[in-house]
Amino acid sequence: MRIISYSEARNGLKSVLDGVEDDADITIITRRDGGDAVVMSMAHYQSMAETLHLLSSPANAAHLAASIAEHKAGKAKRRELLAS
Repeated sequence: MRIISYSEARNGLKSVLDGVEDDADITIITRRDGGDAVVMSMAHYQSMAETLHLLSSPANAAHLAASIAEHKAGKAKRRELLAS
């Protein structure tokens, strides 16, 4: 995570945008007289939105947690994909 001032962001907007895309990271832009803002790549945003959506259902969140626990316990099995 990178934190920069509004002036830095304004003067180097291309660099800020390239950085969040290239590094898959976020940049926080601070403002003296206003709220701070976050800049992230579209791919990062979509990934976060999808995760929030999947975890918004308690049943789905429980199923995902159980699957992760099963994998960590070594109970996952590798399978080959079927040819179509």
